[in-house]
Amino acid sequence: MKTSNKLFYCLCFALLMGTSGEAQFFKKLAKKAEKAAQRTVENRVEKETSKKTDQALDSILEPGSGSKQAPGNTQGNGNTNGNAGENGSSTENVTAGPKTIEVYSKFDYVPGDKPIFYDDFNDDFMGDFPSKWNTNGSGEVVTVGNIPGKWYSIANKSLTVPNLGTTLPEDFTMEFDLKATNLTKNTSSQATLRIYLSETSHLTTNENNALSNLSFCQYIPIGVKVDNNFKGDPSPIQNTMQHDLRAIFQDVVHVSIAVNKNRYRLWLNENKIVDLPQFIVKPELINYVKFHVNGIDKHNNQEQVLISNLKIDEGGVDLRRKLMSEGKISTNGILFNSGSADILPQSMGIIRQISQVLDQDGSISLNIVGHTDSDGSDESNITLSKNRAEAVKEALVSVYGISADRLSSEGKGEAEPVADNGTAQGKAQNRRVEFIKK
Repeated sequence: MKTSNKLFYCLCFALLMGTSGEAQFFKKLAKKAEKAAQRTVENRVEKETSKKTDQALDSILEPGSGSKQAPGNTQGNGNTNGNAGENGSSTENVTAGPKTIEVYSKFDYVPGDKPIFYDDFNDDFMGDFPSKWNTNGSGEVVTVGNIPGKWYSIANKSLTVPNLGTTLPEDFTMEFDLKATNLTKNTSSQATLRIYLSETSHLTTNENNALSNLSFCQYIPIGVKVDNNFKGDPSPIQNTMQHDLRAIFQDVVHVSIAVNKNRYRLWLNENKIVDLPQFIVKPELINYVKFHVNGIDKHNNQEQVLISNLKIDEGGVDLRRKLMSEGKISTNGILFNSGSADILPQSMGIIRQISQVLDQDGSISLNIVGHTDSDGSDESNITLSKNRAEAVKEALVSVYGISADRLSSEGKGEAEPVADNGTAQGKAQNRRVEFIKK
């Protein structure tokens, strides 16, 4: 029996047994209890009705969305830019589902234009520890089911560092693909990937650093914790960005990070999760990247944390201004599926910037030129580069409404390399797209 109903019947009993004066007193209390019970019922009915109405609207506006929710997840609209709270936090849910160019059309991450480091692990043998990395634990290069490419499986409780060969500049970008396998409700609440921007390349975190902590927990939504640790800082930031990320971590997630001196931003797929203007208190002390995995049980649950396609570039150049002032830009930030002209959706930040230039100045026309690395035959690379340039043109026309008359495209294959095709990093630089004012 509900508490409100118990109260109602007890008061009614007291009303019958009491004296006349007491009866009047209890009669008033009984009426109040009855009204309270009635309001409780009405509120519940209203809540259930509202829930059913929302579900009905979802089925009309976003068919099928209700079937893809993580346990306990109320699926939002995927836009995390509108309800930011203090310290760059947001309470919006982050949705899973197919990632298309249209979904990424407002994605505002733009990679830097000067490569620092790239590793897709294709130069490493399966089962080996990756040659460009260091660790205080272990790990190995693996493949994952039907997911293309090679992946670095970072062992639990391992701190690992890519050998950059240089220190990070004040303005840089970093992106990589992330996959956590076999996540269930039994996955530990301590299952995390910590991304450190640190002072030294030593295998320690006991130093000045800025940290983002991605949680893989599935039975409660934890979000992303951010923490900066700079000696002498009177106002350190320790905050948790409230997002329900359980659903997206069931698939491959593209992680993007941009650092512009003090400012730190982080995206998961197309969703901006963190935007903190004063997070990097002392930019001169941020020199290296480190990854740490914790709470993952590979032995009993076959859980793994894997990363691939780590790409770090010096940034800070606004491509829009460079295109307008110099009349030409070249970028290797527009990515395609291997051997195809299918644009990876996370590349849309650059194409969006190009569209803004064309929108601002209606007199500008552009020639789009595609380039490839040396893998494959000359003939196939010419065709591939032409198709990729045409795909970028089509994205500008179909997604951003640019007139096709203002755009032309061509492909030059592998004929004009800008780096050594003998390394993965050199090949990544050679796979590029140029925009040239006509």
